[in-house]
Amino acid sequence: MKIIKQFKALSDPTRLRLLNILNQYELNVNEIVSIVDMIQSGVSRHLKILLEAGLLVLRKDGSFIYYAANKAGDSLSLINLACSRLEQETVCVMDLQRAKQSITLRKNRTKRFFRTVAPQWDRLKKEVLGAFDLNGVLKQMALGDTVADLGCGTGEMLGSFFPENKKKLIGVDSSPEMLEQARMKLPGLNAIDLRLGELENLPMKDQEVSIVIMSMVLYHIFEPEKSIHEVFRVLKPGGLFLLADFEKHDQENIKDIIGGSWLGFEKQQINGWLSTCGFTLNSCNRYEVEKGLCINLYAAEK
Repeated sequence: MKIIKQFKALSDPTRLRLLNILNQYELNVNEIVSIVDMIQSGVSRHLKILLEAGLLVLRKDGSFIYYAANKAGDSLSLINLACSRLEQETVCVMDLQRAKQSITLRKNRTKRFFRTVAPQWDRLKKEVLGAFDLNGVLKQMALGDTVADLGCGTGEMLGSFFPENKKKLIGVDSSPEMLEQARMKLPGLNAIDLRLGELENLPMKDQEVSIVIMSMVLYHIFEPEKSIHEVFRVLKPGGLFLLADFEKHDQENIKDIIGGSWLGFEKQQINGWLSTCGFTLNSCNRYEVEKGLCINLYAAEK
């Protein structure tokens, strides 16, 4: 019986610690080893037992394997019950603090990347998109009166709304250097509200906008589902979420050009996040671009 296998997997204190960590964060083996301060072979053995019990799932991304709690199906209630009993355990509290620090280190690496490439970003993105006018496609679909471009970068998308713009425009990015490029390049800057902030914790009010655009940004975010939850929060009822990102691929060298922490996404993965966060998917269109890559454009309604 599956439940017996799961109870056996949870009967070890180290495996309980690992499950508690991975119920909050998706991490690779090296990060997990540094958090629990154990040798890699021991951590790998415990992860294997949790996987075989159906309590964890893994994701391969290039040369890395990431682990997370299995939040699909009938395992979730058992996982939540087990982790709820660990909230006051000192070692588990410290585990989560160290896990959060690991995510912060990842984010700092991303910020250093954008600090370096900000002046060349539009050219680097063009190497991948080629002649495909993604901004033009998104602009035609963005019919609301208030538009937020999340991960706006150098402001190229926002700039496409001029000179005929009659919308309230908001741009959010976590990189001060990218926003500085946007301030230098954008026409009608006084009509655009540029904000510095993380996409997992948006500097925006509830139900502030009618359209949210997230174009070629999600693959940079370590916790994509959190950012999609934030999109749902800031959209008005009936608002539209336009999400464009790479289809799942295996070309790790692309990261050398435009960075990122994900090698694209499978449609099922995006659809699952959208559904979990409360969105209804209206359409998904696929576009071939350069270097054998494809972009999927999702339109989802709140």
